[in-house]
Amino acid sequence: MLTQVLLQLVVVVTLMVLVSIAVFVGRYRLRDTRLEWRARIRAAAPVSALLAAVLLFNSVARQYGPDVSWIIHWNLTWPIYDVEGEFILWLQSFEAPAITAYFSFIYIYGYVFLLVFPVIAYFALSNTRPLRELLTAYTLNYVLGLGLYVFIVAYGPRNMMPELVDALLYDTYPQYQHLTRQVNRNTNVFPSLHTSLAATVMFLAFRTRAIYPKWFLLATGLGVSIAISTMYLGIHWAIDVAAGIVLAYICVALAHVLVGRWSFTAWVASLRDSSTSTGADTNTGANAGFPKTPPSESTSKSHSHSDSDSEPESETGSDPEPERA
Repeated sequence: MLTQVLLQLVVVVTLMVLVSIAVFVGRYRLRDTRLEWRARIRAAAPVSALLAAVLLFNSVARQYGPDVSWIIHWNLTWPIYDVEGEFILWLQSFEAPAITAYFSFIYIYGYVFLLVFPVIAYFALSNTRPLRELLTAYTLNYVLGLGLYVFIVAYGPRNMMPELVDALLYDTYPQYQHLTRQVNRNTNVFPSLHTSLAATVMFLAFRTRAIYPKWFLLATGLGVSIAISTMYLGIHWAIDVAAGIVLAYICVALAHVLVGRWSFTAWVASLRDSSTSTGADTNTGANAGFPKTPPSESTSKSHSHSDSDSEPESETGSDPEPERA
């Protein structure tokens, strides 16, 4: 059943991404991407590798995190309920088959699409800073979110009040339990990572709205729907959602500060240049009498190296490419 659900998820999200590429990205950016994709991959490779390592660690840590959480035993379930009361019950009072179908689709398919498409959309830009900020913000979300999950125990509404709160997603579409069990734990609800990652995309879509104005509108609609879906389906409290929005803001702000402060590519290039310079000094005597590289050729190589390994930093939201019809 898990394989069938995953296959369906991949097919649906792929179709959504393909349509969105045609609508939001456009042909001229795809044309430029075919010419520049190697340089863009090199620029995003360090943070991509870091994100992959964090996701791998996260998948392992989730298996043991709940045991550590119960040792620390900071259980916020009742304090959360005391603050917000029966808001989730009120929200579920609007339950209808069409509404449940919409929010279930958004929670599963819309969420994955919202995380995947901006990676492709920002990769299509010659300026790689938006892409690097997005991947950095994703990484920070998982790092900080996992830390909070380890320290804080909190059950969602459907687990705390199963006789009052309906598990609308699983009651209506029980097959999705096979998917959510792979990534969720009953005690990991504060903050809502669904909300924090969706809000992260929303915040960055706002900052790049001059480049992708239509995408900003769609990302906002999806992000708000995802936040509501987590509460309507009885998975998260409103406080979890609010905490997720705060976490997203922090991660986006930190990503903006961190990206561009250090350059892994420039560091490797400096090591290579230093090694080359040391080797040249050492072999000066041995190479006496041999012709040296003409100055013009040396300068040409230097400029070529600089152009291929460096990229001017600019603010997120600026697109060096001219807008074309």
